[in-house]
Amino acid sequence: MPACASYSYQTVGRVIWRRLCVTAAIVGLGAVVATGTGYASVAGATVIVVPYGAAGQSPHPKATVTEPATRTTAATRTTAATSLPRQLVAPDVLAVIQTGIPAADLPKIKKLSGVRAVLSVSGGAIKINGKQVNVIGVNPGQFRSWTSPTTAAEQALWQALSHGQFVTSTAAQRTLGVVKGHAYPAVAARQVSLTFSGSAALSVPGVDAVVNKTIAGRLGLVSDLGVLINAPADNLTSLVQKVKQITGNSSHVISLQRTTASTSTKLPVDTTVSSARPTTYLELYKASAARYCPGLSWTVLAAIGEVESGDGANVGPSSAGALGPMQFLPSTWQQWGTDGFGDTGTPDIMNPYDAVPSAAEYLCAAGGNKGGQSLYNAIFAYNHASWYVDEVLAIAREYAQSAG
Repeated sequence: MPACASYSYQTVGRVIWRRLCVTAAIVGLGAVVATGTGYASVAGATVIVVPYGAAGQSPHPKATVTEPATRTTAATRTTAATSLPRQLVAPDVLAVIQTGIPAADLPKIKKLSGVRAVLSVSGGAIKINGKQVNVIGVNPGQFRSWTSPTTAAEQALWQALSHGQFVTSTAAQRTLGVVKGHAYPAVAARQVSLTFSGSAALSVPGVDAVVNKTIAGRLGLVSDLGVLINAPADNLTSLVQKVKQITGNSSHVISLQRTTASTSTKLPVDTTVSSARPTTYLELYKASAARYCPGLSWTVLAAIGEVESGDGANVGPSSAGALGPMQFLPSTWQQWGTDGFGDTGTPDIMNPYDAVPSAAEYLCAAGGNKGGQSLYNAIFAYNHASWYVDEVLAIAREYAQSAG
């Protein structure tokens, strides 16, 4: 292992396309109301301001750490079995037209520079259990990839959604007063009795509930009311303008990127060095920070682990050749790979017990344990993109709030 003075600031890893922390966002939704004829009509667009926490993600890496049975080679390398989708994305921009996004507009949006993925959703404002909520209708298999790892991993929830039940945000569940497993009247253009399957962190601010597209059709929601757009490295202000040019003046196009959060938020540091071997990723992040980079907040390792691989759910190889739960490039691993937690032999890029401690030492060499601008610079060294640093710090703050 080279000394810290020889640190070369090499780029590490591939970044999964995700922005999770939304401090505040404005979402325009067409308000669908029941009419005397039984058909849906569209009232004026509703502008909804969502405070942080109502729709923000709350990641929590409870996944069990799986160690390779043998040291991994190119011939034996596989992706760990998981219930998560192969690739997780997150919405950066939302475009809404009260009468629906024209089918001809979707291919044009997909071709815009920086756009990686789009997903159209049905939607409207309806009443569930007598209270108005904003609902979207989705293909569960597709929308699942646009949610956080925690939500995406809830297999029972997605099965229930596919079978016609509804899901709400945690805040909406409290507002509606609904209980899991009970049926409630859902009223839009038509009335439907829906069973509540549970709450979860939803990816779209302003959305209170989700149903599948079949139920959306039965309710009479506006088909293709909105389109979610993923463009992780693009200038979102510019992208919003480009989408607006395509969808026209009648559309509402807004950025879902978080607003600037306080940089003074103190991230928790765990100084307890346990002799026990970690069994979950949460324990692994805490133990690695404490043992291999004293002073580094474990939340930073957790945020990087979530962004890079969804806590070991997507271990590569990436298009750039990055591998493992912390997505090291093999060339960087040759310099920084280390045996962690008493392991011996050649450090294994695919082994979490080696990869996470190696990431901790890498960040430490760049001053990640000093906080402030030094921490920012260390994360930037891990991946040379300002938006990546902002995302990692935002998710780290979410971990800190969950732990607090």
